Amino acid sequence: MTLAPCAAASALAAPSPRARLRRWRPLRALSESLGQTVAQIFLALWAVIALVPVLWAMVSSLKSDAEIFTSPWSLPDQLHWDNYARAWNEAHLGTFFVNTVVVVGGALALTMLLGTMAAYALGRFEFRLNRAIFLLFLVGLMFPIFLALVPLFDVVDQLGLLGTRIGLILVLAAHDLPFTVFFLVGFFRVLPHTVAEAARLDGCSHFQTYWRVMLPMARPGVTSVMIFNFLGLWNNYLLPLVLNPDPEKFVISQGLASLAVSQGYAADFSALFAGLVLAMLPILAFYLAFHHQIQGGLTLGIRR
Repeated sequence: MTLAPCAAASALAAPSPRARLRRWRPLRALSESLGQTVAQIFLALWAVIALVPVLWAMVSSLKSDAEIFTSPWSLPDQLHWDNYARAWNEAHLGTFFVNTVVVVGGALALTMLLGTMAAYALGRFEFRLNRAIFLLFLVGLMFPIFLALVPLFDVVDQLGLLGTRIGLILVLAAHDLPFTVFFLVGFFRVLPHTVAEAARLDGCSHFQTYWRVMLPMARPGVTSVMIFNFLGLWNNYLLPLVLNPDPEKFVISQGLASLAVSQGYAADFSALFAGLVLAMLPILAFYLAFHHQIQGGLTLGIRR
């Protein structure tokens, strides 16, 4: 009989769940604030690590060769814009830029056309080999390109496409196709079926439904994957090195490597830095123009 009052007293003394939550709320807020601070410090350090080499290359491109070695971290006494003229004309970077624009433009257009069509078919239609075909694209995404260089060289050579722009365009498009399909299948899969059914009732064919209705609705994902493909194609060095041995058809990555060798032996490091900056400018401009689309497309893809 004496246990009941003790039990009641202990029940009254125990804090309620709401009181416990109020007790832990300041600690939770402190931990979240500390985590955000640590993340911001890490991102700031990462930004510094990424920006310092770019800024240093830009400053060095406006120096003379003597200033690069005697005062590498100081600002130039005089702006040497002729470094860019030598890199563009004497090192043939202008020709490399034209070749790169043709190859990257053709490969990007072919990749996006075939990739969006394949992703639309895999994401919108159910058929027997749907899963198997999608897994094949994933295998292509995971397969190391180094293991395919020798047979790829042999196949391209036997087709008579070695050292040609069309051969390089086809190989680069095939290389980026698995990532494009993998990225876009999820976007097409969650688009409302009622819109496609309405388009079909209005007399649209399957291709017209894809081109006029579904593709514009998947624009955030298409824009994001197009930007990633552009960055990868512009910076690709291994495949052009193997499949494009003609110096007159070098792309910008091959041209920079050749410039590093030639200008290194000539001790013309100012022209070398100018060439590096010229190669970086299109990438920086492209990213600054479309970085909002990248963030929006990735956020939308994660939510889906």
